[in-house]
Amino acid sequence: MALGESQIFTWKSKATQQTEIEQYEKWAFPYGETQRENLQNLLLALFPKEDVPSTLVPFLTCKELYEGVLKKQGSRDAAVDTLLNTQKKYKGIIRKKEMAAYIAVVLADAGIDETCQYPTVEQMQAHIQEIEKLRREG
Repeated sequence: MALGESQIFTWKSKATQQTEIEQYEKWAFPYGETQRENLQNLLLALFPKEDVPSTLVPFLTCKELYEGVLKKQGSRDAAVDTLLNTQKKYKGIIRKKEMAAYIAVVLADAGIDETCQYPTVEQMQAHIQEIEKLRREG
């Protein structure tokens, strides 16, 4: 079950729905609750005026988009470039001025291990600036 899938009427058993939720959680947070908590703390530090749902939904959307583009294009840089240049499609979920930040968090998330240690906010801000520079150059 992907975040982008929308079904108005679903005729699934509670067991099937629960299985799909668990599969999605495992995809989103393969290292479990510690990863989720550390990620949420990072998102709230980067977006201090927001709450968890308003940062987690754009993050998960960006993660799904990034992984989809990465599978098609095979290159991290190409995937980042595509997301930066097609952001208009997702403006209802991810604001243009925040796309670079969400991409940076997705890239950081892809690089963590079982320790679930994300970069510091300062490191993330530097990475966000690098990604924003790519948007200006592209």
